[in-house]
Amino acid sequence: MQTCEQEPSKEVLEAVELFNRGEWFEAHHVLDRLYMQEEKGEVRYFHQAVIQVGAALIHWQKGNFDGAMAVLERGLQHLSELRGSCQGIDVADFILGAKRLREALQALGPARMSELDPARIPKLKLVGRERPS
Repeated sequence: MQTCEQEPSKEVLEAVELFNRGEWFEAHHVLDRLYMQEEKGEVRYFHQAVIQVGAALIHWQKGNFDGAMAVLERGLQHLSELRGSCQGIDVADFILGAKRLREALQALGPARMSELDPARIPKLKLVGRERPS
């Protein structure tokens, strides 16, 4: 069973890069393979949460406000199970970013959700490393 204390694998680093480039669907596929291999635990919660935040962003891109908010909320629930960092990723910063995204989307509402400031899209930051592009 993997733990959050482990260094990020090649696949996790690939998912970070994809997510941060806005390739949320592709990041989902990488993390989904890892998620399916894991037993219950903090790493599984974390991968599932990143998948869900990415899915929320895909819903946002497609103009599906209700879908974005529902999946984002589920992602935040899974993130609430975690603290600090997980596999080299700053979980606390990602939680803050996901909460800011939720607040921004709530303020804009369905009619104006396309006006979301790109700075409100959360990024995955690596602890003690350069942030991927």
